[in-house]
This record gives sequence, C-alpha cells and structure tokens, in this order.
Amino acid sequence: MGRTHALTGWCAGLALAPVVGAGTVHQAVVFAATTAGFALLPDLDHPGARASKLLGWFTGAISWLLRRVSAALYALTKGPRDEKVTGKHRHLSHTVLFAVGLGFLTSWGTAEGGPWAVFGVVVLGLLLAEGALGDWLLPVSGAAIGWWVWTAPPDKAAQLAEISGWLGIAVAAGCLVHCLGDALTESGCPFLFPIPIAGETWYEIRPPKPLRFRTGKNVENRLIFPVFAIAAVVLIPGVWEYLFTTVQGFLTPDATQTAVH
Repeated sequence: MGRTHALTGWCAGLALAPVVGAGTVHQAVVFAATTAGFALLPDLDHPGARASKLLGWFTGAISWLLRRVSAALYALTKGPRDEKVTGKHRHLSHTVLFAVGLGFLTSWGTAEGGPWAVFGVVVLGLLLAEGALGDWLLPVSGAAIGWWVWTAPPDKAAQLAEISGWLGIAVAAGCLVHCLGDALTESGCPFLFPIPIAGETWYEIRPPKPLRFRTGKNVENRLIFPVFAIAAVVLIPGVWEYLFTTVQGFLTPDATQTAVH
C-alpha cells in the first residue's frame, strides 16, 4: 500500500543520507522525505494512484502517457513466455532502468535548473509522501528546510548545488524501494527488465511462495508497517546513539552505588 511504500522509502532515505553526505538531522530529513515521496512515483502507471491524482489533469495526463508507452514497450519486447497482459501497470515504471534514468534526469535537471528546480523536486516529494504518511511530514520537513536556510554558510548556491546531487540519488532510491516492496507481494515485480529470465523479458521477481504476502493484509499491516515505523524513528541521526546511551545508563550501575556495595 502507499503508506508502506512511503515509509520504507523514508527509512531507505535515512539510511542513505550519511552515505551521500547528508549527515545532519535537517539534511537527512529533507533527503528522506524526498525518497519517501518518490517511493510512490512508480504507481504513476495506475490511474487511481495518488501520484496520478496529485496535480489533477496534469499528472493524470502524464499517467495516461506513461501507460501507453509502457504498453507499447511491453508489446515490443515481451518474451515467448511472458503473460498476455496489457503491460501498463507494474511494468516500465517498475524497473531499475526507470529508477536510474529518472535519478539521472533529476540530477541533470536540478543542476541546470538551479534553486527553483531543487525546490520543485523537494516539494513534489513532500506532497507525494504527505498524502501517504500524514500531515505531520509537512511541518517537520518545513522546519528542517528552515533550519538549513538559517544555519547554512553564506554561499547557499554551493549548498543548493550539493543538494541537487543528493536529489537524484533520493529519487532513484525511492523508485527502487517501491520495486523491492512490490517484489515481496504475490504478484511480484519485473524490475530486472530487460534481462531475460526463464523465457520472459518481464519476469516477475518474487520470493518463494511461503514468503510472499497479500497487499494490504495482516502481514503488511501488523508486521511490516510497525517494524518500519520503529525504524523510521531510530534511523534519524542521533536517535540511536541517544537510545543506546540511555539503555546503557540503566544497565550500568552508578559509580557511587558500586563503591558503597
């Protein structure tokens, strides 16, 4: 479901933030919010998805075009054992090629477009994620952006240039996380297209049958979502260290008490 895609995207963003150099809390929050939002974007190939309805007729038209391109590509490239389906949903936008391509396009577009392009990508990610995770995301992310503006060095143009590189990674990571999530469901996800597997160009990657789960059912709602909800907090920079220190303080006897005993 959308909220699980967004939540796993948030966790992936927090985990990747230090790797790309977004090490402070406010940088990590902006990066993770962008990743969370774009973890919903692959479902733009479904007319009922939030991504397709986000900006009314505009995103609706992009969704319509994406479905037509995906269907045409599927008809052109399907292998002898591929299923007889339209190739619209869970095809082109649910591939590694799409994720990497959109990531590169984002990096190029934000580098060429300047601050407004960076702002546009971040806001789009926030709007996508907010609908899935809740309204709390907007003030938290807004505060993180405001803190960055307040504390950033005078050369904010250089800071924005650095963020443009992060955003490409955030967008690609979000799309990839979406594909991996769909791959755990009963339908699977053909994210390794165009690598042919077992006579199929669009082979649905999925785990063994006992490990698959149905979308929106108990495994997702009572196990996967709660686990990632905990991770969503623990992965915020500084939280794990604080928890570890607190627990260690409870488990380690006070020096004074040790001396008395």
